[in-house]
Amino acid sequence: MSMIANRLSKNLKQLKPWADRLGFEAFRLYDWDIPEYPFFVDLYKDEFLVYDKGFESSPRDRQHLDEILAALPLIAPELGLPAEARVHLKRRMTQTRTDKYGKTGDAQEFKEVREGAARFWVNLTDYLDTGLFLDHRPLRETIRKEAKDRRVLNLFCYTGAISVAAALGGATVTSVDLSATYLDWAKRNFTLNDIDPARHEFLRADILKYLEEDGAREFDLIVMDPPIFSNSKKMTDVLDTQRDHAWMIESCLLRLKPGGKMYFSANKQGFKLEPGLHEIAEIRDITARTIPKDFHRQKPHVCFELRPLVSI
Repeated sequence: MSMIANRLSKNLKQLKPWADRLGFEAFRLYDWDIPEYPFFVDLYKDEFLVYDKGFESSPRDRQHLDEILAALPLIAPELGLPAEARVHLKRRMTQTRTDKYGKTGDAQEFKEVREGAARFWVNLTDYLDTGLFLDHRPLRETIRKEAKDRRVLNLFCYTGAISVAAALGGATVTSVDLSATYLDWAKRNFTLNDIDPARHEFLRADILKYLEEDGAREFDLIVMDPPIFSNSKKMTDVLDTQRDHAWMIESCLLRLKPGGKMYFSANKQGFKLEPGLHEIAEIRDITARTIPKDFHRQKPHVCFELRPLVSI
């Protein structure tokens, strides 16, 4: 076996029992563990997804990509999969999520994966991202545990995975996104989990405009995981999360009921929270406890818990 095949096999022996015990059918198998092999390898039930972070012009990177693709059939039997298990390859030159989430095709192939008590539809063919951010697994579980009898607002909800977690925990959820495609996907995720979408709200809106409007203090919990940058033609302004996060967070805090809180996450490398936010909120950096075991090498996001100060 090659060095990379040995690493994949070693990771599998550590991660597969953990994933099986917790009921995770989708997890990261290789997290750019070896600097010379700039790839991520995710398993979605019985299919592999490889993100190539290398340079096409680099002969070494091309060779190492060939090695990792050759290694997957060797370890597939350790997963109980045939050697010819399907492999999806995508190039990802940045680690930031954009508003388009990288649409790459239109095959409309959806696959169901289980995450503990939840189930989600993923698409491994049509987008750079699959519809399920695996690194937010711990945050989803935290929200599920805290959600009972709460009113939850999920901004930039994408395909509604966090909304599903909240609803499974007993919350009434408002999910907001600009994309009709993703809101429909979110509703399908609700239905997949035997949750009636009609009992929850799905709002298609320009979230920058939504946050600029006065809002009632009606939510117990707000979750915001914005794309780092968005210039959708449907938006009134360009979103830059590093630049805009402070006023967006302040607007969210004003929508919380007394005793409420929000979670804010960003996946921009080097993201810095605006220091002035400490004047209006009690802030805890909870990043460490929101990064799962299978994302042990790369820091995929930062995450903060914020509670408005009485004076806000």
